Amino acid sequence: MKHLFIIFAFCTSFAIAQNPLFIPDTLTGNTINLNLQSGTVNFYPAQPTATMGANGNLLGPTLLLNQNQNVTINVNNQLMDTTTIHWHGMHVAPENDGGPHTTIPPGTTWSPSFTVLDWASTYWYHPHLHMHTNEHVQKGIAGMVIVRDAQEAAITLPRKYGIDDFPIVIQTKSFDATNQIITIQTALDTALMVNGTLDPYLNTPAQVVRLRLLNGSSERVYNLGLTGNKTFYQIASDGGLLTSAVSLTRLQIAPGERAEILIDFSADLGQTINLISYGAELPNAIYGATQPGMGAGQVIPNYTSNPLNGSNFTVLAMNIVAATANPVTTIPTALVTHTPWLSTSAAITRSLTFAPVTMGPGAINGPFLINNTSFDMMMINYTIPFENIEIWQLTNASPISHPFHIHDVQFYVLDVNGVPPAPSVAGRKDVILVPAGNGVVRFITRFENFHNDTLPYMYHCHMLTHEDDGMMGQFIVSSPTGIDEQTSAAAMLVYPNPTTNYIQLNGEFDKANPFYLFDELGQVVKSGTLSNDNKVDLNGLAKGMYFLQIDGHLKKLKIVKQ
Repeated sequence: MKHLFIIFAFCTSFAIAQNPLFIPDTLTGNTINLNLQSGTVNFYPAQPTATMGANGNLLGPTLLLNQNQNVTINVNNQLMDTTTIHWHGMHVAPENDGGPHTTIPPGTTWSPSFTVLDWASTYWYHPHLHMHTNEHVQKGIAGMVIVRDAQEAAITLPRKYGIDDFPIVIQTKSFDATNQIITIQTALDTALMVNGTLDPYLNTPAQVVRLRLLNGSSERVYNLGLTGNKTFYQIASDGGLLTSAVSLTRLQIAPGERAEILIDFSADLGQTINLISYGAELPNAIYGATQPGMGAGQVIPNYTSNPLNGSNFTVLAMNIVAATANPVTTIPTALVTHTPWLSTSAAITRSLTFAPVTMGPGAINGPFLINNTSFDMMMINYTIPFENIEIWQLTNASPISHPFHIHDVQFYVLDVNGVPPAPSVAGRKDVILVPAGNGVVRFITRFENFHNDTLPYMYHCHMLTHEDDGMMGQFIVSSPTGIDEQTSAAAMLVYPNPTTNYIQLNGEFDKANPFYLFDELGQVVKSGTLSNDNKVDLNGLAKGMYFLQIDGHLKKLKIVKQ
């Protein structure tokens, strides 16, 4: 009863918050050290809780990175368990992505090095060990990554970390009678916390503030709003700023999703404004709604015993205090320009269907399959040509909504059940909630910059219990010839690039060897030997991206037509 009494306070919008919100430290620079470690936290009286964290007992520091920065992150595993660290939402090579193939055994260090190519936004890192992702995340390993770029810097926005720009990691956990975290599916995730803080409050200045929202929960969807339906403004989704600020009173956020919002507290000095999840307003067939399935007969054990389900509850109490020096007091209108890929440019539409292993009343509990297949570490589900533009069509034939996440890329949602996306999900995304009951989501993306013929990326449901049970697949982005462009292209100069009807070659190669020109699908469209002046005639080729190979060198080029 002790735990139930504590959690009951969260089930009302008028709870009295008792604990100051913990703000994680930050790390920056070209070399960052993360130490994965075990620890304990006194969430409740009497017996401490065994936890995991990065550079601490719980969660991890926020990494501050800049676009085009070169960074090496030394991840030292001081745990007793093997694990991985995945840079969720970041566009990195598969060897740096931290999926289940890139394990970090106990007592070893993994040191991925990469150039930050991402837009300014809020990303995050967490373990991704097959069948143990939920365990390691639930025990506490997770942290934010904030990327900044020149476009974001040119806009008047709050960006003083911990002062007017706040990380908000929302999670729920289940505890047993000895205060230990339960890492199997129980539906009794009754302990709500923000940044690892139970019953949190934040002293917030009377000005425009920025909340970087991350749903780091294993299963729960939140329907966020403010006291009295106060308006707030979404400025960013998973992968970057939106075209313009979106005025909202509700924001639905599924596991793995991020959103950045601005709230103007200028007229609220002395008041307490609560960030609330309006779970009573969630439609059926979403984890967190009154009914998690399509109908009353679809039951998750213990679900109705959880007071958070189908209820409105306070996530964070914000006490409005005096403004800071030089506060931001305006909400920007225009943000950044988006140019989504056209549907007509897609080379293929891939169809993925989610379904339970067994239909019937128990289908809502899974396990769930993608295209009738459970995850197999040795199976590559798709081989995708480098630079391919693709449409992915996701059909959810199960009775519960699934948040779908894809590694490597950001995508643009084309439609949800045939309807263009709401403004809150119209930007760059890497997670999208696919509605139950044969709901359909279509998105478009491009597989660019990285390829590896042996090491895959993942796609999966970001309900971590579903992922661990096999609701995951993997794909390889193949190089046109199996040659690594990044390591071989520097030895050859090709110009002009872009070009219209010819290219000139200079560099360290044997021009007596034949050249091959490949299209985006890896097909040879032209071959031969170079002329005396090292030129290649491109007349007759359509505009697009091509790859030139000669003497073991590979170079990407773009052909344009006037």
